[in-house]
Amino acid sequence: MTKEFTRRDVARLAAAGLSIAALQSRSAFAQGPTFFRIGTGGTAGTYYPVGGMIANAISNPPNLILTAQASNGSVANINGIASGQLESGFTQADVAAWAYSGTGLFEGKPKAEDLRLIANLYPESIHFVAGKSAKVKSIADLKGKRISLDEPGSGTLVDARIILKAFGISESDIKPEYVKPNQAADKIRDGSLDAFVFVGGYPTSAIAELAATGGGVDIVPIVGPQVDELRKQYAFFAEDEIPAGTYKGADAAKTLAVGAQWVTSAKISPDVVYEVTKALWADKTRAALDAGHAKGKMIRKETALAGAGVPLHPGAEKFYREAGLLK
Repeated sequence: MTKEFTRRDVARLAAAGLSIAALQSRSAFAQGPTFFRIGTGGTAGTYYPVGGMIANAISNPPNLILTAQASNGSVANINGIASGQLESGFTQADVAAWAYSGTGLFEGKPKAEDLRLIANLYPESIHFVAGKSAKVKSIADLKGKRISLDEPGSGTLVDARIILKAFGISESDIKPEYVKPNQAADKIRDGSLDAFVFVGGYPTSAIAELAATGGGVDIVPIVGPQVDELRKQYAFFAEDEIPAGTYKGADAAKTLAVGAQWVTSAKISPDVVYEVTKALWADKTRAALDAGHAKGKMIRKETALAGAGVPLHPGAEKFYREAGLLK
């Protein structure tokens, strides 16, 4: 005889780590809550507060419950989705495209062929952050410096290596470390690090706090003929600028950006993803985005499909067709 599952049973299973895809095999699942986890990033970055803001705005207990979970970032989130440990996650557009096609960082690894797009969110600016005392004014000045390239498994590490290579700098030319932005900022404060790399929306708290209390920072510009070559080779890079005053005492800096995207798995029910996508662009969420993190205002339905390097999830596609963004 088939056992009937109560809401308490479903909650217990979800807490034990079962994915929605597994839970949906139970006929009674539709009568219980739907749990939808969002893998974000470190707590000092942009993914985590933006993920929390979106989760709070979309959640509609007891039917639809979204939670934002801290993680190591883009690569870790894609791996979590592929393994069923996450229903969704934020990722850089470049990392998503590599994972789906089995190229770049994912060359020689199984393709993440089930990766699907919910929405493009906002541009992520590439920050090369140096303490004022390090006197780093250009990418070339980074040679011989102590630099954190972010944690293994992060999209930031991938982009840092690409950019340094374009400027003729290898990891053997610097003294690399691999820590989160907040840890890197602490190390700049205590004098054990000169610079770090962060990819994300500005302003971000780790850099803002360092600029205000840690002796000041310089945002190192990414400029020169190398930028044109980079953009020819990697179409996901866009030109960007971090305005003067974004971080206390820091001048404007021309840089590059990649899209921050919300992705999920093809194994997740189209009905669930449709409801999540519809709620993302509802008036309630719009108000939360506009009033929340500075990047919230840049999350626009009009750019939801920009820079898509992976296919749309059928549930998201249904919504965008209804909204007139797809024909």
